Amino acid sequence: MPPLPLKWKLNPMRILYLGLVLTVLSACGGVGFPGVYRIDVEQGNIITQEMVDQLKPGMNRSQVRFILGTPLVEDSFHQNRWDYIYIVRNGNTIKQSKRLSVFFDGNELSHFTGTFVPSEGES
Repeated sequence: MPPLPLKWKLNPMRILYLGLVLTVLSACGGVGFPGVYRIDVEQGNIITQEMVDQLKPGMNRSQVRFILGTPLVEDSFHQNRWDYIYIVRNGNTIKQSKRLSVFFDGNELSHFTGTFVPSEGES
């Protein structure tokens, strides 16, 4: 049985050229193209200081959900904690990040922590 003819000869210059092309193409993903506009991407729950000022200890879960909306994270292992997270990104750069964790004792709001604190006039 005669050997099969090779249509493509393995030339060292072709291998070098192919390696160079693959290296250049793989590098384009992380650096990005200059002059390309990247939009701001908003993810999560929008939380304002006015919303946080409305929170009072003793509120039930439905009242908190009415003020802040549905939490981004409801952990099944920590059912007495809701996390509200808001992030603004431009590409891989985080421009703004806010976080609010709300804690319950049974069905009542006990306290909250995070980026926001109650205003001075609120008790």
